[in-house]
Amino acid sequence: MTTPQFTDLLAAWRAGNHQAFDQLAALVDAELRRLARHYLRGERNGHTLQTTGLVNEAWVRLLESGQVNWQSRAHFIAVAATTMRHILVDWARAQAYQKRGGGAAQVSLGDVTICQTTSLADIVAIHEAMERLAAFNANAAFVVEWRFFGGFQNKEIAEAMSISETAATRYWNFAMTWLRRELEK
Repeated sequence: MTTPQFTDLLAAWRAGNHQAFDQLAALVDAELRRLARHYLRGERNGHTLQTTGLVNEAWVRLLESGQVNWQSRAHFIAVAATTMRHILVDWARAQAYQKRGGGAAQVSLGDVTICQTTSLADIVAIHEAMERLAAFNANAAFVVEWRFFGGFQNKEIAEAMSISETAATRYWNFAMTWLRRELEK
């Protein structure tokens, strides 16, 4: 399916067409499951949040949001990835992590291009640093979110944000420097 056709389905879904939603769900289910597995990989055995639960909760939140002006498949998947990150952060906080680092480990982003954290404490620490980044430079925070947490490449990010690939790369480089400094504090 081409991007314009996918975008038309997104618009039809937003307008209340339930058949369009069914078609979209079938088209993106495998990708959402891949993202969920990616987020949950490396978690401790017995982790109570599983792939299906994370995907289902993401769908619930996406359906509840309803007012998003979907631009493309990449934009939809990026918002779904963001939603999954927020679900995991909420879950981690509910597991008795204190808001300002109680139990959260210091982490290094290194040169990673996708999320490779090994604990929810790491996700919370990165999330809090990203919240500070978003307050300082929202575009840089979007690039990090989509690349680090969603596994997207700069070309896909640029498409979703309607910017050049060069601009996406600049945002990424700036954000990595900024986040490294924040996480080393």
